[in-house]
Amino acid sequence: MKKINLEIKALSPLAIGRQKPGGNISEAETFIPGSVIRGAVAGQILKEANQQIEEGDDFHKLFLSENPAIFKNAYPTGDDKVKSEVKVIPTTALSSKIEPGFKPKGHGVFDTLIDRFCAENFGQIYDFNSPVKGNELEGDRVDSFLGFYSQNTSKYSKNSANSRLLTRVGINRRRATSEERVLYSIKVLNESKEQKKQPVIYTSAIVVSDDLVDSLHTFIDNHQDNFRLGGSSSRGLGKVKITAKKQSDIKSNVDNQINQFNQKLRIRWNEWGNIFSNASELPSNRIYFTIDLQADAILTENWRRTTVISETMLQQVTGVNDSSLQLYTAYSSYDYRSGWNAAWGLMKDVELVTNRGSVYLFSTENKDLWLKAWEDLEIYGIGDRTSEGFGQVQICNEFHNVFQEEAV
Repeated sequence: MKKINLEIKALSPLAIGRQKPGGNISEAETFIPGSVIRGAVAGQILKEANQQIEEGDDFHKLFLSENPAIFKNAYPTGDDKVKSEVKVIPTTALSSKIEPGFKPKGHGVFDTLIDRFCAENFGQIYDFNSPVKGNELEGDRVDSFLGFYSQNTSKYSKNSANSRLLTRVGINRRRATSEERVLYSIKVLNESKEQKKQPVIYTSAIVVSDDLVDSLHTFIDNHQDNFRLGGSSSRGLGKVKITAKKQSDIKSNVDNQINQFNQKLRIRWNEWGNIFSNASELPSNRIYFTIDLQADAILTENWRRTTVISETMLQQVTGVNDSSLQLYTAYSSYDYRSGWNAAWGLMKDVELVTNRGSVYLFSTENKDLWLKAWEDLEIYGIGDRTSEGFGQVQICNEFHNVFQEEAV
């Protein structure tokens, strides 16, 4: 499998709808879902095609085969000129209630996963609202801090796309004039940043098989100005410019991420042990790792929806049989997602999803047995409809190594 990196520049407002079941209020996503990008690319291919789609052709391999191309979600980039990878802030991250955000604008952000794990095993209550001397968090109360972030050298920044309401008037189809008492509003993502007036840029990627990567890259490059994302395209919304850059190989940094996480965990465990000496040492033969959801996931176990990745589910997904695998804790929440299938002209089924940012802490005694499985998880994701951007994960997000006294 190869990767095509995408840079999506918004040239007009984006109506990326998000409506909860039973609601009548139009909402907008804070990002561009992979399903929207997938639908736009498929629609443009069909528009350009001069023949019917047949089983076994390139279109069928890209979108309808057992191993289709994976279209990842597009998240907004930061203000820095060097476009670093955009990631999801773990749900275990906290920040000040008074001045939330990364330094220097805010009082800093830190992660609590490792400290919570240590506190629980030492039989203590981890009070993350306690004063931390020597930084801006001293005496402050903290709350969850969600969203997207990017890291450039040692500087962290929160990435977001602002939205606004566009009010429109209904048209009388017989007279072709505005209809009285017919007003409606569409919530859209802004095409530019409010202060700097620069276009908002989103980054995404497509994971595709080796034999199709060149043709797909060439097609996107030749039609980079022709794609429309989201709804209301006939009203001037959804215009974007997509720049594709082919990546020769998918590089994995899982082994390094695992080592750094375990090093930090053991150092922190010893620090807790210097204060509370009523717990045993961490087993030296166990390797600890986290699964961090970088996109909403549709998880199923025993034919039922769930928000927890259990040991059994993880072994079934990866094909690894490991009796030493153990789940310690899960920080997750749920929501609902639906959508519109343009090809069928129908609403998609309402799905119960596990929210992005969810964190699962595991350990195993067989690191070598899992290395390939961890790499595959980061490439292919977990759960259902991964080809539409659902279920993307990262193993051992480096933000778990940021402690309270080192808030960034």
